Amino acid sequence: MIEVDSEEERCTMNNLPEKTCSVERLVTIPADVERVLKGEKTATRRNGVYAYPDEIMVLDGKEFKIDKLYKQTLGEMTDEHAKQEGFANMEDYKQSILDLHPKMPWLPTMSVWVHEFSPVEK
Repeated sequence: MIEVDSEEERCTMNNLPEKTCSVERLVTIPADVERVLKGEKTATRRNGVYAYPDEIMVLDGKEFKIDKLYKQTLGEMTDEHAKQEGFANMEDYKQSILDLHPKMPWLPTMSVWVHEFSPVEK
């Protein structure tokens, strides 16, 4: 195994782009924070990279580890993906996104970064 000294080196080795924001901004909407804390939300999709695998996100004093980071188009999403986001189905998820971004059209070809996470067991 190759040792890396910095996040930037790990990013380059894994062919991941530079972060566009920080892990602290990954989940900020109060309803989403509640879903994460209740175990109902285990992923979030963003237009950019907010965290790399193995980074830790802290919500209300509880730690969550980023397990996976990958790209996906909105059109590839299924009801199972919507459930990862804490919604009953794709239509509920889609409506919540459009409510947050009223001028944004829902484009099935739009790529997003999926950040999957899980609680850190202590």
